[in-house]
Amino acid sequence: MPLTFNLTKQTLEMELSGNFSSYDNETEKTALFNAAAKARNILVKTSGLERWDSTLVVVLYELAKRADKQKTSYDFSSLPENLHRLVSLALEVDRNPPSPPSRTTPWLEALGGWGLNIYTGFISGLKFLGRLLTSIGRFLTGKAVMRPVDFLFALEDCGYRAVAIVSLVSFMVGLILAFVGAIQLQTFGAQIYVASLVTIGMTRIMGAIMAGIIMAGRTGASYAAAIGTMQVNEEIDALKTMGIPVTDFLVLPRTLSLLITMPVLTVLADFMGIFGGTFVGTVMLDISLQEYIKFSVDTFELDNFLVGVFHGFLYGMIISLCGCYYGVNCGRNADSVGMAATKSVVSAIVWMIVVTGILTFIFKVLGI
Repeated sequence: MPLTFNLTKQTLEMELSGNFSSYDNETEKTALFNAAAKARNILVKTSGLERWDSTLVVVLYELAKRADKQKTSYDFSSLPENLHRLVSLALEVDRNPPSPPSRTTPWLEALGGWGLNIYTGFISGLKFLGRLLTSIGRFLTGKAVMRPVDFLFALEDCGYRAVAIVSLVSFMVGLILAFVGAIQLQTFGAQIYVASLVTIGMTRIMGAIMAGIIMAGRTGASYAAAIGTMQVNEEIDALKTMGIPVTDFLVLPRTLSLLITMPVLTVLADFMGIFGGTFVGTVMLDISLQEYIKFSVDTFELDNFLVGVFHGFLYGMIISLCGCYYGVNCGRNADSVGMAATKSVVSAIVWMIVVTGILTFIFKVLGI
């Protein structure tokens, strides 16, 4: 056998001789490690060692690691110089580095950091909004660096391609709104007023909100992912190097396309929601189609309709602003692209709800 060992008075003497190329004798290695567990000193001799490779280095490394763990001394001085160097190098590398000490942040410091992060993000968002408004001003004066093909491509993406999903979801929302309202109205025999409920709800706010949420998840995330990928690929750096305004070239066409399509999609969502309510009223509540349409038309008010369209316009600005902001400020790896897309959707929906609350209060005060 190329490997022999003898345990005498807690001293393990191991003799390496012969050829240790591709050494894989598991029986010998197990017996060696069991003997080493009982020893206090380990002495390695290599007088007859001929050939060896990394398999022998692994055995010696494992033996040394077990000896260190058991506080056992070992002597590898008789190893050939190159083998001794490899074993020493393997022992120098710590494959399980200690975890950094955990530090508990005082609550006041954590609160201050949280507030500072919010303030920094808010200021950064305001600066981005300022650059976007400046780009819109340059567009109105014909000085913006924007290719028409980019605008048309963005218009196509958030235009007719979004019609199907907006129509389907808005139809289902109108259907659900009518069904939930009918449950209570039927108690008083006033199920005909389901038509009024759905018409007012969809035209004033629900149509705009549903279109906004759909476009935030569909288009806002797409903007963040597309621009974020350009950031990862250093394409945005290339645009800056060439002196091309990033806001004009990337953000402006996407913003203009949403400002145009969101009011149109809001109108579509309004009428699809009313159609969904009509389906419930005529099929489930046994209301005649003519009577349902009459109540819907009588309830329809231009003020409610324009309020909904105005909401849709603002939602388009919010969605494009959030999507493009997180895309431009994306990190330099693939994980950052996913985080940017997630943040854009969450931020857009949150800001839409906040803006809705503010506008609802303002319109209430103004009597609109």
